[in-house]
Amino acid sequence: MLACIGSWVTAARRRGELVVKKHGKKQRAKKRAQRTGAAYSSAAAGTTHTHTPLPDLSALPLVPHGSWRVLDLDLAARLVAACRAGCQPCQQTLIPKVVKEDRATLAALAGAVYGAVPTVGFVASDATRQWAPLARTAMQAGTGDEAFAAVEAMDETAAAALLDDALDHWAMGDGPVLAEAVRKVAEKAAEAPPRRRPADPMDAFRAAGIDVFTLDDLDLGDDVDAYHLAENYGVFVGQTTTPDGQPLPMLTLYPESEGAGIEDLEARTDWEHWGLHGMPNVDPSWRLRATIADRSLSGLVHVDDDGQDDIELWRAAQTVSLPADWWSLLDRAQHVLVVGPVKEADHQALQAAGDAGELLAVIARVSFH
Repeated sequence: MLACIGSWVTAARRRGELVVKKHGKKQRAKKRAQRTGAAYSSAAAGTTHTHTPLPDLSALPLVPHGSWRVLDLDLAARLVAACRAGCQPCQQTLIPKVVKEDRATLAALAGAVYGAVPTVGFVASDATRQWAPLARTAMQAGTGDEAFAAVEAMDETAAAALLDDALDHWAMGDGPVLAEAVRKVAEKAAEAPPRRRPADPMDAFRAAGIDVFTLDDLDLGDDVDAYHLAENYGVFVGQTTTPDGQPLPMLTLYPESEGAGIEDLEARTDWEHWGLHGMPNVDPSWRLRATIADRSLSGLVHVDDDGQDDIELWRAAQTVSLPADWWSLLDRAQHVLVVGPVKEADHQALQAAGDAGELLAVIARVSFH
């Protein structure tokens, strides 16, 4: 009898422990629901539910980053809606699904953001920083094969980091505005012909059978500095604002040699004409070199496919430490708007050149040393 009573007490205690455990699980799920805005049943089961209204992502297939593959717009819309609602259970279910099963939709969601904004921001992951230049190039060229291939080649950790960064933008509630901006950028990229360099005046001599030699053809030797044999420029720093209201450092060029000017820049660069509105193209081959130790700038160069300098427009003649707030902005943005030429080193000359349509511009990458 005692054994029976003991067995009954033990069984009751076990049932009590089971009730307590279930109650604790229920309380944790309720707290999780309060924190994320998810329904209790979804939070407890780890399943998804519908957040309405779903955003209109009909413009998403217009971005080229998915390499024109079929996108799962319903999945994308549910994920964006879950992010806006702060629903972690839905995000924890949908994000791995996108990462593992639908890289085209992932690339499109990320490309809609990083193909349109000039900088990724200082909190972005390494995966996003490395991929963003490909996203901008894809948007400008209207073809996303390279950008998509890079997303497809990412491991799951990198792909999840890229998607997480992009979703931070979508979660801010500007999805429809962003989608409309992407629609316009994509249509512009598809319609506008690329700017071509002016014809080389030496081509006429070559066509006539006259041998023409350039600096690249000559073996100058290590003791000859080619920088002083070409036109070069001076610079002054400033700051501008991107279309989405973010500050961006600016570097303005003015001529320091007699032949420097807009014709020289048109011949030596692929920069686009810029009228002080919007943002020019991003070209990571253009590098503004910055020295961390003394907070100074050392040069503006273009690097070739092998990473070697092939164009040098400006070289610092002396070391000048920059203001702390401008340097901090440069560090956060990791990119700089380079614009010129202006006739004199002042901001009024910049406005005058812009009004006259005599400015070229590019967004260059900052290379810290």
